[in-house]
Amino acid sequence: MKVARVFLFGWALALSLSVLAQYQWIDKDGRRVFSDRAPPADVPQKNILKEPRGAAPASARMPTVTATEGAQPDSASVAAVPTPAASTPKATGVDKALEDKKKQAEAAEQAKKKAEESKVAAAHAENCQRAKTAKTSLESGVRIARANDKGEREFLDDAQRAAELKRVNAIIASECK
Repeated sequence: MKVARVFLFGWALALSLSVLAQYQWIDKDGRRVFSDRAPPADVPQKNILKEPRGAAPASARMPTVTATEGAQPDSASVAAVPTPAASTPKATGVDKALEDKKKQAEAAEQAKKKAEESKVAAAHAENCQRAKTAKTSLESGVRIARANDKGEREFLDDAQRAAELKRVNAIIASECK
């Protein structure tokens, strides 16, 4: 039973190592790209950072034809160069899905910021209304009672009422803009 487990573990390990066969290169925008496929032909050899063992060398990917000035390439060398399929899309270096996600994230952040601003504005309006109500009560001359630290009921005297009115006026000045 132990031998079977060791065999299965070894087999799984070998399979996982084959999955690690990846290419790494730096694209024309300077970003590091990881792929299980060979880089495109327009990536220079110096930008290829890693190739899997046993992979074809970069020079075998896409042969380039160089023509000297004034010389016409012969038909045999032109025929040897594979032409890309017409249905293959050109790589622009821009990921539309990534751009869409960025736009959605920015829109969500703007909506979150707008919601936060409206929440703050509602809190300011409520504080303004409460301060105005308190000012009306303080200016009315009606006896106002509070609970002290011991929980006992005590009434505001004229000095306490003036101090409270000054505090409420400061709140009105800051919240009711």
